[in-house]
Amino acid sequence: MNERFYLLKIQLLDIEPSIWRRFVVPASITLDRLHDVIQIVMGWTDSHLHEFTIGNKRYTEYPESKEDGLACGRYRLGDLIKQKGRTFRYLYDFGDGWEHELVLEESRYFNPELRTELACLDGQRACPPEDLGGVPGYFEFLNALKDPNHEEHESYTEWSGGNFDSERFDAESINWELMKYLRWSRDRFQRWGGIE
Repeated sequence: MNERFYLLKIQLLDIEPSIWRRFVVPASITLDRLHDVIQIVMGWTDSHLHEFTIGNKRYTEYPESKEDGLACGRYRLGDLIKQKGRTFRYLYDFGDGWEHELVLEESRYFNPELRTELACLDGQRACPPEDLGGVPGYFEFLNALKDPNHEEHESYTEWSGGNFDSERFDAESINWELMKYLRWSRDRFQRWGGIE
């Protein structure tokens, strides 16, 4: 069976200049695994709840009722999104409200140079640090870092480790993290009672 691959572009909404990534996933990826991949390619830390909105349905990790959405681990992306150009939403951290839009740029992506089933091909700018208070907090954070006279300059500089660069994008390190994720999340062959 030949695996089909999707080329997706994700953009963090309400921030200019834009923060975005272009990446490849198998069409058969489940939404819970797609969440993991998004966390890696964007640079989030997977510390908060999330949900996907596809059409008029919501998909989340631990829905307690149908009103809370559907369990994202039970649905494959290729069963829900098929047409090139189709968009859907991903919300990360319900408190800070980081809204992302994803677009299916190619539904039968092929690149003979691609050596793995997950890859980040392109992008721009660094993801905001977590727990800043969403888009307004991020802009305040950037202003404080730029202005040594800002009342929060020292605390934000210390809090961010003193080296936050909003323009930084490093596909190589993202792809290294994706490789580690593949290694640790793959199905493993196991022998039980001598059966192979």
